[in-house]
Amino acid sequence: MRQVTYSMGSTLDGYVVGPDGGFDWSVPDEEVFAQHLHDLRGTSVHLLGRRLHETMLFWESDGPDLDPAELEWGRRWRALPKVVFSTTLTEVTGSNTRLAEGGLAEEIERLRSESDTGEIAVGGAELAAEAAELDLIDEYRLFVHPVLVGGGRTFFPELERQVSLELVSSRAFGSGVVASRYRVVR
Repeated sequence: MRQVTYSMGSTLDGYVVGPDGGFDWSVPDEEVFAQHLHDLRGTSVHLLGRRLHETMLFWESDGPDLDPAELEWGRRWRALPKVVFSTTLTEVTGSNTRLAEGGLAEEIERLRSESDTGEIAVGGAELAAEAAELDLIDEYRLFVHPVLVGGGRTFFPELERQVSLELVSSRAFGSGVVASRYRVVR
């Protein structure tokens, strides 16, 4: 069965965006970007909330200042099927992008029934919070950046239950970012 993953950068104090909505602290260096590119290669579909979708539209064209890894990321991102969950959009732009046809649980069930290969990535804190509440996430992938912002939107949502996790891997990068993967224990 296809695994559902949630991967995002976080501050050391647990926020994906700061109190002002900014996330400039999360710009990856080459080494961290290479890890994100590696992870993207294993993804077969990406589920996004509206805000993340709008942010990721940057990758719809190749800018003149992109390095080879960024060009590869852009090509892979454009080729990747993407499903956007939004209550305000009536249509979406972007390569291989469509609006969700149903709720999150129904969409994931449908995607799992279509294929056994490749991961289903969930992106965006609000959408991931919904997936976590519905117990749909199989693996959490944190990229913890060495910065404290003191508030904002948290990586982990408040849940009504405890979720046990098993460490799959952990890697410290030269920039001080620590990437950890945790599998949900069911």
